[in-house]
Amino acid sequence: MLEFLIRALLGGLGVAAVAGPLGAFVVWRRMAYFGDTLAHSALLGVALGFLFNINLNLAIVVLCVGLAAVLVTLQKKHIIATDTLLGILAHSSLSLGLVAVSFLDNIRIDLMAYLFGDLLAVSQTDLYWIYGGGLAVLALLVAFWKPLLAVTVNEELAKVEGYPVEAIRLLMMLLVALVIAVAMKIVGVLLITSLMIIPAATARKLSSTPIQMAAISSVIGCLAVCGGVWASYHWDTPTGPSVVVCAALLFLIAYTSPLKRRIA
Repeated sequence: MLEFLIRALLGGLGVAAVAGPLGAFVVWRRMAYFGDTLAHSALLGVALGFLFNINLNLAIVVLCVGLAAVLVTLQKKHIIATDTLLGILAHSSLSLGLVAVSFLDNIRIDLMAYLFGDLLAVSQTDLYWIYGGGLAVLALLVAFWKPLLAVTVNEELAKVEGYPVEAIRLLMMLLVALVIAVAMKIVGVLLITSLMIIPAATARKLSSTPIQMAAISSVIGCLAVCGGVWASYHWDTPTGPSVVVCAALLFLIAYTSPLKRRIA
């Protein structure tokens, strides 16, 4: 049991560390619904992975990145409103994934684990994917921090300053897709974006600069993971939802207490 808990804790901390800074950009750019769309499509990636007998993490990454590219292309054409487009793709991909899974008669799939996460089932291979993908995302965030921040603050001004706005926007979506792909095992398809949004929203109350918000959101995410694993161990609750509940409690504490004044 100790080995399972250590792997679960390492997996959760790895995801929380990278989801925090990226979640700050998701909150600033109001991309929560976009994250949900990619998260829902991850289940279709699971079905395709089983169907073509390829690594599930790789299948999810490829599908999420592909869908992100499709979204950017469709947004440029202004066919319909972005929120409507996201709603159509989110629910269509989730439903298509559920239908595809139902046709896999020879393979037993625990849908609850994919929908709500199964942190205690994290394997050594999953840890490689989580930390490999996480380090890649963090490296790209550090390398493109200034362009990402400039485009987030004001796209028109960033374009005047010479930043490739479209490329930066696509990079942001691809980073979100990669984090969702590696985090699905932790909190599941339906709760992935909560691990990005809630810690970042909490950090917004406790920080005064973008770098502070990115760093504090990582710390808050890690605290939520530790609390969720502890609660799951002692009270036999589902681990993924327990992590999200802990993150929500930290959010409530931050917004209902004079904690920011004490830090100042």
